[in-house]
Amino acid sequence: MDFLDPKIWSGSIFGSGGWEASRAGDAPVVEPATGNEIGRAGVAGPADVAAAAVSAARSRREWAAASFEERAAVLRRAGRLFEDHAADIQKWIIRESGSIPGKAAFETYVAAQECYEAAALASQPPGELLPTAKKRLSFARRVPVGVVGVIAPFNAPLILGIRSVAPALALGNAVVFKPDPRTAVCGGVVIARVFEEAGLPAGLLHMLPGGAETGEAIVTDPRVGVISFTGSTAAGRKVGELAARHLKRVHLELGGNSALVVLDDADLDLAVSAGAWGSFFHQGQICMTSGRHIVHSSIKDEYVERLAAKAGQMPVGDPATQEVALGPLIDERQRDKVHALVTGSVDSGARLAAGGTYEGLFYRPTVLTDLTSSAPAYAQEVFGPVAPVMPFSTLEEAAALASDSEYGLSLGILTGDAMRGLALADLIPTGIVHINDQTVDDEAVAPFGGVGASGTGSRFGGTQANIDAFTDTQWVTMQGDIARYPF
Repeated sequence: MDFLDPKIWSGSIFGSGGWEASRAGDAPVVEPATGNEIGRAGVAGPADVAAAAVSAARSRREWAAASFEERAAVLRRAGRLFEDHAADIQKWIIRESGSIPGKAAFETYVAAQECYEAAALASQPPGELLPTAKKRLSFARRVPVGVVGVIAPFNAPLILGIRSVAPALALGNAVVFKPDPRTAVCGGVVIARVFEEAGLPAGLLHMLPGGAETGEAIVTDPRVGVISFTGSTAAGRKVGELAARHLKRVHLELGGNSALVVLDDADLDLAVSAGAWGSFFHQGQICMTSGRHIVHSSIKDEYVERLAAKAGQMPVGDPATQEVALGPLIDERQRDKVHALVTGSVDSGARLAAGGTYEGLFYRPTVLTDLTSSAPAYAQEVFGPVAPVMPFSTLEEAAALASDSEYGLSLGILTGDAMRGLALADLIPTGIVHINDQTVDDEAVAPFGGVGASGTGSRFGGTQANIDAFTDTQWVTMQGDIARYPF
């Protein structure tokens, strides 16, 4: 039987006893490139969340008490399974999320690396000795939070789910995990199947595709102690507000409108290539997408001309059947939002240098110029293949333009002088900086997160960020005799 054979999971959710029927029924798995139904997946509701949280809370104590070797072994096996079944997994990523094959391969690679890095977390030193004024042993130790709620989006569904699921499990927690129902297989079933085959004990991972009410149930359930949310800023604000009312720690990785600054000494050919990748990769449906191209006025016109020419030559189509650079947007709602931002910008005076048209869910890579900072496609996160270009004259102006956004996720600076680029980066608030690269990048060993409306800082990746996210600090003292008191 194939690793992802629908006979295993069709119409089901993953819970304490493996695959089981959802109380809320199921829904079609739709291929955006064709509109065809390619399977059915369970849809979880609040009742499913409650049952999952009870099971997770019951199962997590034994897992937390397991040796680090046992937990690490499960994570290492999970990493190997992502590698062994990469081809099968990639087919689902391509068909269900509209990814081109290269992006699908990157997702399976990163998923394996996330598991390997998480395996190493299990054996990290659990705390530190502390000075104390009394004759006793005093130390701080990191302990699992218990049950972690993970809510992940559709755009890089495998990476954005596993990067929280893997470290949370490795550090001794149980996980209640809600993938986006639009990518329930490649963002949910895949992860559940991997850990099922890796030998994760029953009850520790619950995979519950669902909508907003399912996410709300996870955030509010009293057995779920920490929330790891990746998604839009609008949804993240609601999650943060709800978590605060329930006095829960919440890690928010939200939207972006990242600036790519091209200085006058940059290699123009390389800059245009980097700019195209930063804006058009996965149809612009990446939180780190280069949403604003801020280009020195001396090269701006040529940059626009070359970028528009490149956009006009990029093939767009079904990535499952054609060799294309861009696949489909995820659904009609997203397409209509993208198009409204583009047409609204043109109506406000911007010039359309390339693109701005679509067929079905296939949106042409688009370049906009001669726009103002209030143009919708420049001022807002587009989440589509759109590259607005804005000129600047001085480094101070470039810094002001790049900083003029509520978001602060990623920043790219292209220059012939890397130190000059780093000095400019010091003036711009952002969670991620890439000197001489575009804005889209992710590694399992690196902390990831933004500032401002992009989220609550680096919450994933790297040893310390993951430990901070998925454990609590506990102060412990020990002494040989019971302390004496005056009464």
